Amino acid sequence: MNRVFAELPTTVFERMSQLAREHGAVNLGQGFPDDPGPEDVREAAARAVMDGPNQYPPMMGLPALREAIAVHYARHQGLTLDPDTEVMVTSGATEALAGALLALIEPGDEVVLFAPMYDAYLPLVRRAGGVPRIVNLLPPAFRLDEAALAEAFSDRTKLVLLNNPLNPSATLFGHEDLALLARFCCAHDVIALCDEVWEHVVFDGARHLPLMALPGMRERTVKIGSAGKIFSLTGWKVGFVTADAQLMRVLAKAHQFLTFTTPPNLQAAVALGLGKDDAWFEAMRAGYARSRDHLAEGLRQRGFTVLPAAATWFLNIDIAPLGHHDDVAFCEALVTRHGVAAIPVSAFYPEEAVRHIVRLCFAKADPTLDAALDRMSGLARVAA
Repeated sequence: MNRVFAELPTTVFERMSQLAREHGAVNLGQGFPDDPGPEDVREAAARAVMDGPNQYPPMMGLPALREAIAVHYARHQGLTLDPDTEVMVTSGATEALAGALLALIEPGDEVVLFAPMYDAYLPLVRRAGGVPRIVNLLPPAFRLDEAALAEAFSDRTKLVLLNNPLNPSATLFGHEDLALLARFCCAHDVIALCDEVWEHVVFDGARHLPLMALPGMRERTVKIGSAGKIFSLTGWKVGFVTADAQLMRVLAKAHQFLTFTTPPNLQAAVALGLGKDDAWFEAMRAGYARSRDHLAEGLRQRGFTVLPAAATWFLNIDIAPLGHHDDVAFCEALVTRHGVAAIPVSAFYPEEAVRHIVRLCFAKADPTLDAALDRMSGLARVAA
């Protein structure tokens, strides 16, 4: 067996979900919304599967969807993309990440990663033969640091993997952070693999800035998006890859030997969704921001320290003021004794550099959030 995967432990996500089921807990650990997704997009998928075609679509994706992706990013992020040579559809963002890593790095190449990180990054890098160089981002700001980047980047660096907005910290990196990273990429001739699946789930009037748009980055950036995150349809697994044509040629070859293609009815429906007017995207963001504020205010009223949440479906609490410095133990007690499932953020740090932050998903209906808040009432005061 391949040691990269054979030696992986049971993830904390699986363990917490199992405990949630066993104890009948309110599950704010798993990152999926209660919202069923836009009705017109779901109806379009149903019509397309009945009307067909249902045979292999083009390996790069339906032309209509690739055109829709290019138009969408031009309208929302000012990017100019050739849908024929610079856009590809994958079976979700994780497949896009896996394919990009297999396509772009060779054994021994160094890859700069930022923790906290999506748990798939590290095993995918190692499976591709990459040597990880991890930069720890620290709460409450989780900002990039020039000295830490200088230590991580070298002449052996081939690629940097950035998640922006960042799950689990709910951080939205702006121009200052991105310009700093772009400077290092250009100085060391490094490719940037940008996991931007949360690009539309940003709050408080902010707008996502793609690293690809910065000077010097257009030809060295691979940008990945996700219909599942944009439309609250996490089970659909429709990903977007955009890159310069020279990079895309090798990215396509890796994709060809992974999933090859993605269900054509879902592609057709996503093409429709990407054309929605600005009002739909604004309403989607406003709805999630309201849920964020509802949970955050409820937690503050109960004595918890809530960290800023600029994006994603998550917010975090700092349990150190309560006298807790073991987030895993805290989450296990929270689910088994109080009936609320959450995720310890140390699980997103390969070296457990941070042990006092807990992630909660707010993309739930008010009754679900209120039930969790009721079960957490008094917990902060008892702990303190």
